Amino acid sequence: MRQMEAPTPAMPDAEACWDAFLRRDRGLDGRFVGAVLTTGIYCKPSCAARHPRRENMVFLADPQAARAAGFRACLRCRPDEVGRDRLAVEAAVAFIAAAETPPSLEQVAAHAGYAPHHFHRLFKRETGMTPAAYARSLRTERLKNALEEGGSVTGAIYEAGYNAPSRAYADAERHLGMTPSAWKDGGREVVIRYAERATSLGPVLVAGTERGLCRISFDEDVTDLRQRFPKAEILPADARLEGLAAQVEQLIDDPARPLDLPLDVCGTAFQQAVWAALRAIPPGETRSYGEIAAAIGKPGAVRAAGTACGDNALVVLIPCHRVLRSDGSLGGYAYGVERKKALLEREKRA
Repeated sequence: MRQMEAPTPAMPDAEACWDAFLRRDRGLDGRFVGAVLTTGIYCKPSCAARHPRRENMVFLADPQAARAAGFRACLRCRPDEVGRDRLAVEAAVAFIAAAETPPSLEQVAAHAGYAPHHFHRLFKRETGMTPAAYARSLRTERLKNALEEGGSVTGAIYEAGYNAPSRAYADAERHLGMTPSAWKDGGREVVIRYAERATSLGPVLVAGTERGLCRISFDEDVTDLRQRFPKAEILPADARLEGLAAQVEQLIDDPARPLDLPLDVCGTAFQQAVWAALRAIPPGETRSYGEIAAAIGKPGAVRAAGTACGDNALVVLIPCHRVLRSDGSLGGYAYGVERKKALLEREKRA
């Protein structure tokens, strides 16, 4: 799986750092530390300790700078371990990617130098996925790429690292929403139903398979859907999809509304981690692309995180509108900045 890498984001300004401490923002752990002048202790942003007064706090780029300035590490949040944990997760990701077959949790944890149960929690906290889920998604992505390159379906299955076709078909049904042969052939034998709704922010296309929603988009229609899946059977909505479309319309009016709708979207392990991080942003709050990259354990992959946001197939439901540029400006949005602004304003009112 190839990812575009960008330089590590610069340390936020002092006020942004203070805001991160007030929010106890785990996504910025490792980007800087806060040092308390009255106690001589430095902490990571997510530290659960009581906050000091603003005038008693200074911010430094990393633990080394804090120690050089005479501060000592907090024994509660252990800020020195953040870098070690992220290096361990990066090493585990590389180990999983290099393995011909998905390694066990014990093998991954041993490679990283941690106890299995502790590393399971650590890996999920940093990436939004368990090691096993990451390995499955990576293998499914290899299968998808092998199918797109041509050749036989059976050859693609074994090239992706599967020992048997049955496991490949089960994974493909879960992650691709269709069998390997259907994916290779433009959605052949897959039924996708659609509804077009007139919403307060403009026309919306809502489409789904029997498994769940596969597309929510502004300013698209059934023609666009057929271009995405040229060999799928595209049908008007049945009662089930009409019900889902009605809930999507309500969500556009009230994007802070909690909804748990069935999904059927495919993506790389990296994309799925980004989308999980987006859904974890509370309504009314925003994050920068750098914060999203840091939250999934890839602080250098800021541009790749932005690309994953742009690849989001479920507008509003996966709230990519909650991501801003590092300077706080709205940045881009696939369906227009005015819609992004309107969604954010509706969430803040709610």
